[in-house]
Amino acid sequence: MCDSNKEPSLEELKEAKRQIDSILHKLEKTIQTLESKEKPQRYLSQITLAKRRYRAMMIAIDLIEKQMKNI
Repeated sequence: MCDSNKEPSLEELKEAKRQIDSILHKLEKTIQTLESKEKPQRYLSQITLAKRRYRAMMIAIDLIEKQMKNI
């Protein structure tokens, strides 16, 4: 675990990116599953939440990649 007072190492950033990539894959599958249900409108709040989480993870990936370029 990285100390909150120091910058994460390149290896820590790589591992964080790998973990987030895994979460993104799972969120994609979740969104597909929910949207393919017989009545997807019943799952609208779950779909919205999954899409917001997906977007947040994409932002995190972008920031991690920018940080990796600075190391």
